[in-house]
Amino acid sequence: MTLENGVRVLAGSMILLSVILTVTVHPNFVWLTVFVGLNLIQSAFTGICPANFFLKKLGLQ
Repeated sequence: MTLENGVRVLAGSMILLSVILTVTVHPNFVWLTVFVGLNLIQSAFTGICPANFFLKKLGLQ
């Protein structure tokens, strides 16, 4: 898996997890979805993506 695909999988998984937690646990988990979305927008403009750092540590290239 490439690094770019890994970021997409991680972001999608985080969004799905936050939606499930919002519906089943507590409405404030919606802020996790907001955080992921803002991070995606920020990385598009700056080219800095924290997920890249962690996925590189896990061995994705």
